[in-house]
Amino acid sequence: MKNYDVQNIGFTVLGAGRSGLAAAKLLKNSGANVFLSDASPKEKLLYFKEDEFTKLGIPYELGKNSEKIYDAEYFVTSPGIPPNSEIFLKAFDRGIKVLSEIEVAYRFCDVPIIAITGTNGKTTTTELTGQILRDAGFDVQVCGNVGLAFSEIVPKLMKRSVVVLEVSSFQLEFISEFRPEVAMILNITQDHIDWHGSFEKYAIAKYRINLNQTSDDLFVINYDDTLLKENLDNFRGIKGAFSGKVIPDGPVSNKAYLKNGSIYYNSGKDEMIIDTKDIFIRGTHNVMNSMAAIIAAKRFNVSNESIAKTLRTFRGVEHRIEPVREIKGVKFYNDSKATNYDSLYVALESFEKNIILIMGGKKGENNFEIVDELMRKRVKMICAIGQSKDAISDRYAHDIKVKKFDTLEEAVEAAYKKSKKGDFVLFSPGYKSFDMFDNYEHRGKAFKEIVNNLDEK
Repeated sequence: MKNYDVQNIGFTVLGAGRSGLAAAKLLKNSGANVFLSDASPKEKLLYFKEDEFTKLGIPYELGKNSEKIYDAEYFVTSPGIPPNSEIFLKAFDRGIKVLSEIEVAYRFCDVPIIAITGTNGKTTTTELTGQILRDAGFDVQVCGNVGLAFSEIVPKLMKRSVVVLEVSSFQLEFISEFRPEVAMILNITQDHIDWHGSFEKYAIAKYRINLNQTSDDLFVINYDDTLLKENLDNFRGIKGAFSGKVIPDGPVSNKAYLKNGSIYYNSGKDEMIIDTKDIFIRGTHNVMNSMAAIIAAKRFNVSNESIAKTLRTFRGVEHRIEPVREIKGVKFYNDSKATNYDSLYVALESFEKNIILIMGGKKGENNFEIVDELMRKRVKMICAIGQSKDAISDRYAHDIKVKKFDTLEEAVEAAYKKSKKGDFVLFSPGYKSFDMFDNYEHRGKAFKEIVNNLDEK
């Protein structure tokens, strides 16, 4: 572990979620003076353990952010606090530096980091990249927005470890030295505008993943994303890219692309990796995610045979077009992670027809035009739930059979009753979960439980 000197330096950790708690412990165990503050009451904090923090000698406050938070040289911030908040404005006035949790953890990390961001596909690509490296014999720590916090795994790192890190725009907003050996931006579409203030600021936050990379580091983009392609010359490092089409010779030296139904990798010569029909996880988007993971793995000299073997067996990530059960030829899929219409589009694209779609959630942007064409071509019935069910019905009831339900259980049971052999019951909400559930994980687990309790009769 790299020795980042924090002896007797004051840090206020804002947020007692998983990453905040991990950063607080890491800093305290490294000699820093740490204070933890969370405006939420204790009963709403899933991971906070009072006895543990008392034993560590970390003072804390819950249910408020008092003036005491400003008695520090650094803030370590939670994604729950937007950059234009009064807390930060006051901190900047007082000369307090603001760091994200990944910035803190990075300063203690001396092994290679593969950092992955993007609006969609981050978690699958992160887990897949980790699995490819793990199957090739590396000691891999997968962390960040997926599972463990970066600060949690830092004490476990060995000389031969590789960190595969999923990072969000929130975390990238407050980095200063963070430098991954491999950085990826999978795509950039409209998301989190309320937090960043504009799409331009959101995109700039994503670009920060490349901020400190050098000429020796690898920077990978989606070549089919117009915004990323147009800005390619503005980024540092060795350029990598993946695409659904052959990438021409030019600024990209490490590339993966589709040709004749197969994925090829090229860093000087064409190497066929795998036929797309042999990839276990379905969907065009997962072909793109696979290409991104391939480029990262080749940086670590993983063989084509080893990569292909993992792609044939990797089963995907929970709540992302996850196969749940098959009953009498009807297949049920859980895509609870689809909290926006871009994700819903990706799910619909993964099935050619015969979709019975369960969708809906907390009222939000109804960007129907993104999915209109696929809905009308591939969906035979919609079971609408949540605050958005009326808007969904108003949009599609003229073209598609739409039924509205008060509970997810009622929607699942109706979908099953109306299904026949060869149908796909797809739970891909297209909206956030907070009208009926704690989060998308809670929502997805509820769906799976309901499906697994269905009576085959």
